[in-house]
Amino acid sequence: MKNSTEVTFFILAAYGDLGERKYFYFSFVLLLNLTIIFANLTLILLIFVDRSLHEPMYVFLCNLFFNELYGNASLFPVLLLHILSDTHEISRAFCLLQVFCLYTYGSTELCNFAVMAYDRYLAICHPLHYSIRMTSCKVCSLVVFIWVFSFINFTVILSLQIRLPLCGNIIDKLCCGNYSLIRLSCIDTMLNNIYGLFATVLVLAVPLIPILYSYANIVRICYKSPKEARTKALNTCVPQVISLLNFAVSCFYEIVQNRFDMTYIPKDVRNGFTMYFLTCPQLLNPIMYGLRMTKIRKSLKNRFFPNRALQLPLSKGS
Repeated sequence: MKNSTEVTFFILAAYGDLGERKYFYFSFVLLLNLTIIFANLTLILLIFVDRSLHEPMYVFLCNLFFNELYGNASLFPVLLLHILSDTHEISRAFCLLQVFCLYTYGSTELCNFAVMAYDRYLAICHPLHYSIRMTSCKVCSLVVFIWVFSFINFTVILSLQIRLPLCGNIIDKLCCGNYSLIRLSCIDTMLNNIYGLFATVLVLAVPLIPILYSYANIVRICYKSPKEARTKALNTCVPQVISLLNFAVSCFYEIVQNRFDMTYIPKDVRNGFTMYFLTCPQLLNPIMYGLRMTKIRKSLKNRFFPNRALQLPLSKGS
């Protein structure tokens, strides 16, 4: 066992010495942060006030946008602070909180994609039974399950992490990560590694199974349908598939980076991929759904750019 010390803070070494560039980075990240908040909050409020959008699919979308704000809040305030800071220190308690928030954000994101895929599967493959099988009660239950599943899973991970004595406080990343903390442990971490691997498989398998099942059946039904019906069905799935693939690729990179030595990749490249994972889904999803979903696009247009009243032509007798 290594000599342990009471670690009360960590140093996020990935920031390095930014010099005068920190003001440019700060301005860019701040603008990105405000854009993400505005885009997601706008669509949440739109779905909330527009009765025509009070359908299961849009409830799940609203939950997705809320999760983007949750992930945003767990990253950007600390990120902005450290860009301007010269020490890049973060307390152990806040570091653990950030680990919990970012990991539950990622798990909730994947689970939400799963229930959205299941919703499209019912709507396309079983349209006559859709209203019976996708009731308000079931929608609420699925939303609750998404959050409870993620929080319980990562509460166990956090409880295993807290017990570890640490022999260092240098984290070579832009934010705290569970596996980065495990590497600093002074004692055997087999239990953490075993449960961490189990949790990773669980977090990936639980949403991916219904996602693959749903889209496989959607493709099968669309293949047998007329061209017009096939095009309409596939158009409703395109934003989901693009968002899912974007998040899956960036998530896969983060898992690989945490589990394997990636120091041979330049630090700026690693930081760029991390920023992509943490920010791109939060920005892409509201833009993607806002532009691609016809009802959302029409609702946005009616709310922010209402059409002027058409003037009817006067009759001859007027």
